[in-house]
Amino acid sequence: MSQHDKQSLQVGLIGLGAMGMGTATALLKQGFNVTGCDISAGARDAFAAAGGQSVATPAELAHCHIVLVVVVNGVQVEQVLFGEQGVVSHLARGSLIIQCATVAPSQAKQLGERVVAEGLMLLDAPISGGAAKAKSGELSVMASGATEAFTYAEAVLNAMAAKVYRLGDAPGVGSSMKLVNQLLAGVHIATAAEAMALGIRMGLDPEVIYDVITHSAGNSWMFENRVPHILSGDYTPLSAVDIFVKDLNIVHQTGRELALATPVASSALQQFTAASGAGFGREDDSAVIKVYQRLSDIALPEAANDAQGA
Repeated sequence: MSQHDKQSLQVGLIGLGAMGMGTATALLKQGFNVTGCDISAGARDAFAAAGGQSVATPAELAHCHIVLVVVVNGVQVEQVLFGEQGVVSHLARGSLIIQCATVAPSQAKQLGERVVAEGLMLLDAPISGGAAKAKSGELSVMASGATEAFTYAEAVLNAMAAKVYRLGDAPGVGSSMKLVNQLLAGVHIATAAEAMALGIRMGLDPEVIYDVITHSAGNSWMFENRVPHILSGDYTPLSAVDIFVKDLNIVHQTGRELALATPVASSALQQFTAASGAGFGREDDSAVIKVYQRLSDIALPEAANDAQGA
């Protein structure tokens, strides 16, 4: 796709949070004409300052050929697509929606059916990689949908992702794969917190724990990525505790639908729920370690953004 073609393709993105803002700016840098949508005036202003256009309601994206949905949960997806100011009823037939939020596979299937009934296309395309990779256009995209939807989306997907997995020809498969990823991610974060709490309780130096484990078999991507937040005592939310309350609840509910027990994921869910209930829901997901601080009075590094360290 040439620079001219990119400019003629109108791309909308709903949800200018950490992941959405990163993806929107990555697409801008690749030469796409991007309109961002968010209820937050601050987010809209920030995207406008980065060189994009911004609107307050999804309905104002009626001119777009492709609309990415990068909101927090299934309720918000429903609202931005089919609500009073939803985008679906305003798009031209043949337009494409790329649905990137983590939702239940059953909801993803239903969304696909409803969108197709309106004469549009939908890719069930959850994303992973974090805010930094969103900004650099190096996300992983776990996508499923019709061949023509993939063809239409190819340039946009290639601009936002280092790897695009084509997992099936109908919505639902992408969300199923994302659920596997989120089970592992949530369990790994909760386990990293428990391991750090154990080490601290035994009197080990937290910095030394990190150094040893990141060079040993017990390491995980999440341990390596999240424990530095604990070490610096900075729980500024890059991905919040409440995200894993939501996602691990979806794992639990899907397991019930399938009559499949998920005991390890359920244990991690309880830890994130406890952290949320203790008032840490909007902090970084590594703040799940504060549950152990409350229970065992371990000494955590003092938070840079919270003088109480709690």
